[in-house]
Amino acid sequence: PPMGVSKACSSCIRTADVKEVCTQCDKFVCQNCSRLCSCCNAVTCSLCSTVDCGDVGEPILCNGCSIFQV
Repeated sequence: PPMGVSKACSSCIRTADVKEVCTQCDKFVCQNCSRLCSCCNAVTCSLCSTVDCGDVGEPILCNGCSIFQV
């Protein structure tokens, strides 16, 4: 976006100073809502990631990595 124009986070719909883009859906996500995939370290939003409740520590997996975890 042009300088001074902010985008809203796709998860919480709030604007934030520092934003990242979800590697799965390319939507803006703020630091509070971004999740880091435990497998490939990709930044994802809450809609494009899952929490693996079966493992100790409940790792977060992006949609790309979660299809390989059976």
